[in-house]
Amino acid sequence: MRSRLHWLRVATVALAAGVAIFPFYWMIRTSVAPPDETWFQGISLLPESPTMENYTAAWEEAGLLSAMATGLIVALGILVLQLLTVIPAAYAFATVRFRGRTILFVVVLASLLIPVQVSAVPNFLIVNELGLLDTRLGLILPFATSAFGIFLVRQHMLTVPASLLDAARSDGLSRLQTMLRVYVPLAGPSIAAFALFSFYIHWNDYLWPLLVTRSAGLRTPPLALAIFQQAETGFEYGKLTAGAVVVTLPVVLAFLLAQRRFVHGIAGGEVGE
Repeated sequence: MRSRLHWLRVATVALAAGVAIFPFYWMIRTSVAPPDETWFQGISLLPESPTMENYTAAWEEAGLLSAMATGLIVALGILVLQLLTVIPAAYAFATVRFRGRTILFVVVLASLLIPVQVSAVPNFLIVNELGLLDTRLGLILPFATSAFGIFLVRQHMLTVPASLLDAARSDGLSRLQTMLRVYVPLAGPSIAAFALFSFYIHWNDYLWPLLVTRSAGLRTPPLALAIFQQAETGFEYGKLTAGAVVVTLPVVLAFLLAQRRFVHGIAGGEVGE
């Protein structure tokens, strides 16, 4: 009976993995197919005449090198600012007792319910007033902190034993030293998980760069790929999927390198596990 349940679980996981992976496989399949094989009759899991021409065309026509450099600068710039604001805020909510802490934390959580599209308009007006339209700084500043990051890291910091905080105080450590030497290392998995999540979100962000940038040199990867989705000429699926493979690769590699910390951070594991 146990053997049957085991193989049933294996089959279920394999089926779910296949369903999840197939769209990525089809993206790669389309990216190496010549134009006349993009549309076909019947089912063909492999192209008859695979080619790398779509990758060459996508790289040159979309300016992927410049777009990926801009995307990297923007995503990492946002991440640095978010870590500088999220970690102290999470530490304060987890360890510092002050008037209005609960109400303020509820406000932080409530901000998670606001759609990004709603905040885009006031953010655009602020960036415009600051004269930061069509600049990298205008792409970065509106995302200088993250309510989700504060919540995630704070939840992990709450699992740190109070005895460690008492020991740090006994050793004469200041709040800043306690945060940096005790809480940040112990909350490392949640910080790593948030860092990966933040990088993924802003690397793939399309709406905000579309609103605030006009220059071709400031195109982020999603904007660069959008040139293959013209209403007049139709979708160039081969080039689009080839570009998507190139743009997706850094995020996939980052996740593979940090998947253990990501899973542990999202699960909010106890300290010492």
